[in-house]
Amino acid sequence: MPISFTDPAEQDEQDPRAREIARIVALLRIVITVTLVLLAIWLIGDVLAVIFASALMAVVLHGLARLLRRHLKFVPYAAAVSIVAVVIFAAIVALVWSSGPAIGDQFIRLKAALIAQSGDIRGRLSQSTVGQMVLDHLPSTLGGNANSNALGSFGSGLAGSVTGLLSGAFGLLGTILVILIAGLYFALSPALYIDGVLRIVPPKHRGAARELLLTAGSTLWAWTAGQALDMLVVGILSGLGLYMIGVPLALALGVVAGLMNFIPYIGAIMGAVPAILLGLSLGTHEALFVAILYVTIQFFEGNVLAPFIQRRAVHMPPALAILSQTVFGSILGIPGLILASPITAALLAMGDKATAPLEDAGRTQIDVGELSEEEVKEARKRKED
Repeated sequence: MPISFTDPAEQDEQDPRAREIARIVALLRIVITVTLVLLAIWLIGDVLAVIFASALMAVVLHGLARLLRRHLKFVPYAAAVSIVAVVIFAAIVALVWSSGPAIGDQFIRLKAALIAQSGDIRGRLSQSTVGQMVLDHLPSTLGGNANSNALGSFGSGLAGSVTGLLSGAFGLLGTILVILIAGLYFALSPALYIDGVLRIVPPKHRGAARELLLTAGSTLWAWTAGQALDMLVVGILSGLGLYMIGVPLALALGVVAGLMNFIPYIGAIMGAVPAILLGLSLGTHEALFVAILYVTIQFFEGNVLAPFIQRRAVHMPPALAILSQTVFGSILGIPGLILASPITAALLAMGDKATAPLEDAGRTQIDVGELSEEEVKEARKRKED
């Protein structure tokens, strides 16, 4: 008996049995799809992290190339991508050539200072009962006594079995090289790879799938552009503030704060810890000033800068952002922690596109007491205006 790939409901829409079989088939498809996705994440999570990082790099190159073509329409798309890639590479080389030795020296000194300061803090904690309890429950990766591999190693977690011989030979640098090269090829021919994905989608759903993929791409571009601006502002403010307080290695600490801000919420804490540790080496007052500085910067970032960026980029609920970092971090380690926010932003955009909006969205806010009816009406009026 020949196998038919036609939906049973399409064969006889009037037959109740066919409709029932169609529902069962649809449910089985969902179950199998979810199972395969979870199995893939569990088995080849590192590979998926590299693929997504390459796609994110491609989105950045694609977005910059489109901006270039908007002003220079005579430039072919592939040439625009190549120009953008060459300009970025030249800018990095120029930065390393001009400021690389100074930045590298500051980071080496920063590492030595943090090791010395963490050893001093560990010695102080070990002298008290409460401090010893803290050390016993603190992971060894953070200077404690507890053995924990929860975060893993970026090199082994991201590059362990991802790129075969290349990754084994060059480790993290090889993986980064693979991400950059794959991202460049993705950006040079995005339609080729999008159409390749659509080939595995049933024909009747390809239009919707294409729209979802394009929505995810535009959302990633908006998120990346907004996050880059956010990182730049936080890095500059942190470096200037630390320099004014008198904390050593302010440049390196500002770079760390800016880079860590790529990870929303959790990254702010990770960027503040080294500065506070160095502030403690100067005195309690300096450490307090450093803490106040970072709290002030994050208050400005959360209440002024982020709302301004989100109007033009993408809004992600804070609780969902933190939970996504926890989930992806536990599955993929540090790569998952770094990529959690863009993955979540893309999934939220696709989910928002695929589902119908609520007709009475303000009703829930009224029922839970978040807003009054007058406040909801004012919000709707402002939105319409």
